[in-house]
Amino acid sequence: MRETHDNVNGAPAAIGPYSTAVSVGDILYTSGQLPLDPDTGNLVGDDVATQAKQSLENLKTIVEALGSNMKNVIKTTIYLTDIDSFLAFNDVYADFFHDSCPARSCVEVSNLPKGAKIEIEGIALKI
Repeated sequence: MRETHDNVNGAPAAIGPYSTAVSVGDILYTSGQLPLDPDTGNLVGDDVATQAKQSLENLKTIVEALGSNMKNVIKTTIYLTDIDSFLAFNDVYADFFHDSCPARSCVEVSNLPKGAKIEIEGIALKI
C-alpha cells in the first residue's frame, strides 16, 4: 500500500509539487531535504556545516514523525554544490549516525533550489 505524506508536523513544507515523504509498506522514502527553517521556509546558514545540520534535522523530524528513527535509515543520497565541502559535511553527518551508518551516495551538483549548498534524501524502515 502506498501512502503520501504532504504536511509532516515540524518539517518544512514542500516547495513544489511533490510529497514530503511516501510510504510503501514498511519502507519510507523522503524527498530531498533542504536546509530550510520549518517555521519560516527560509534557508538556514551560509556554510555547508550549518546547512547540513538543518537538512539532517529536517530528515530526522520526518522519519520520526512517520514511525521510524535515524537508526533505521538504510540509505541516504547527498547533493553538494561543492564537493570540496565533503569533509565539513561528514563531520556533521557523523553526529546523526553514531552506531549504524546507512548506505550513502554523495554527488556534486551545479545548483540547488533556493541557493542551498546541500540537499539530503533518505530511505528508512518503519518500525
